[in-house]
Amino acid sequence: MPILQTLSDTLHGHKNTTDKTLVPASSPTEAKKPVFDHNDVTVIFVLGGPGAGKGTESAALVEEYDFVHLSAGDLLRAEQAREGSQHGKLIAEYIREGLVVPMEVTVKLLENAMRAALSDGHSETNPRPGWHNGKGRFLVDGFPRKMDQALKFDEEVCLSSFVLFFKCPEEVLLQRLLERGKTSGRADDNEESIKKRFKTFVETSMPVVDYYRTQGKVIEIDSTPPPAEVHKAVKTVMDATFAIAKAPLQG
Repeated sequence: MPILQTLSDTLHGHKNTTDKTLVPASSPTEAKKPVFDHNDVTVIFVLGGPGAGKGTESAALVEEYDFVHLSAGDLLRAEQAREGSQHGKLIAEYIREGLVVPMEVTVKLLENAMRAALSDGHSETNPRPGWHNGKGRFLVDGFPRKMDQALKFDEEVCLSSFVLFFKCPEEVLLQRLLERGKTSGRADDNEESIKKRFKTFVETSMPVVDYYRTQGKVIEIDSTPPPAEVHKAVKTVMDATFAIAKAPLQG
């Protein structure tokens, strides 16, 4: 089946393309129910190597499709800086070494952020289409970075719809990040940390992309061109596979 049709079916609930390994090996009555119903809450994972343009493209999609953009990295850095955080030092050490922060921390931060966005999603002062009666749309940027994160999120928080994967050569990514490091102020935008992050991405995050690819749930975008060209390519596939992007969610 063509990937566009597969993803369209997935988004509209016509076909379950999720592998059975996402369901815990227990009886239906014992399986833990996700916090959010994927029929109401749409989650798209945005993945790609460091510097692939995930944040830039996510910001553009937020404007056009009324998503809420959640950056796992931004949430972790905010928690690291939060006064009194019990996880701050641990997060700082993992980020500095280019390692993946323990999944319990990241998954909980994402769940809390989603809950807050859904609570504030639709009101008289914020009448957003598609954001009422518990419905909402999320782009989760830079997550999941490991298989255990992917499985835990799908099982316990919300079943994801698909992965938007930005592919770009490492030499291009390195130059982008070094340039960004001149003004970003980020501790990990230096060549040593960047190369560690590349290694971590290849070893731990690419298996996640490959896993979802076997489920027919990956849209791959070449992010080497300028942002405007990348956005045009993304918009084409989003319009083709994500029908609710053009109209409010029903319900």
